[in-house]
Amino acid sequence: MWTRHHKQRNTGRLIVPVIASAFLAYFGYHAFQGAYGINAKHRLEERVTILKAELDQLVVEREALETKLILINDGSIERDMLDEQARRALDLVRDDEVVIDLDQ
Repeated sequence: MWTRHHKQRNTGRLIVPVIASAFLAYFGYHAFQGAYGINAKHRLEERVTILKAELDQLVVEREALETKLILINDGSIERDMLDEQARRALDLVRDDEVVIDLDQ
């Protein structure tokens, strides 16, 4: 009776660790660099702070516009304010007037 003896190969011992390390490398890379990874979280936090600063600036501008609107729409229109806003919006000046722009 013939029996075959198989020689033990070292490649069989390496299959599971190679697959496990490839698996861990894939998910480890995506944990840092992926769309929902750690770096993406930091980028989103930076964008949130930038947008909050922009929102604060827009709120201040809106409040300034609301105070000007209150001066115009409170029932008694101040003619000076209305005249100033209309001239600034239309860029009109009379011939006998001197314009000094202080907004700069």
